[in-house]
Amino acid sequence: MASPENQRHTFEQVIQERSKKPRYRGTTIPVHRYHKCSNPYCGDTIELTLKLNQASNAIEEIKFQGEGCAISIASADLMAGYVQGKSISEALNMVESFHRMMTGEIEFPPELQKLNILKGVAKFPLRVKCATLGWKTLQAAIESSAPMT
Repeated sequence: MASPENQRHTFEQVIQERSKKPRYRGTTIPVHRYHKCSNPYCGDTIELTLKLNQASNAIEEIKFQGEGCAISIASADLMAGYVQGKSISEALNMVESFHRMMTGEIEFPPELQKLNILKGVAKFPLRVKCATLGWKTLQAAIESSAPMT
C-alpha cells in the first residue's frame, strides 16, 4: 500500500499532467451532443461534445473545452478517457457512481484506479463541485436530444 506522501505526490502529478495537457481537449466532428456547464461558486466552465455511434448507442468520441482549476480540467479529461467507447447506459452509470464516490456514499473500486486519485478531493465539498463538473456536463449532454447548433 502506498504511503500518504506517495499518494499525495501521485495525486499532484496526475492532476498537473491532465490539467496542463488534456488528452481529450477539442471538439468532436461531427457533434451529436453538446452541453456547457459552469460552477457558479468558482466560475469553472466545461463545454463538452460527443460523437455517437448510432448503431451501438455508444460514445465513439468525447472532447471538451474548458476554463477552470486544475481539478475540474483533470477530472473532465480522466472522465473522457473512461467513457469513450462505452455505451450511453454505461456512461450514465459511471456518472452516477462517480458522484456517489465523491460524496462518500460508496468506495472507489479498483477498476477505476486512475479516478482513485480524486478521492482525496471528497474531503473538500467545494472542490467536489470542481471534480464533478465535467461529469455533470456529460450527463446533461447525453440527456439532451439536440446537437450543437
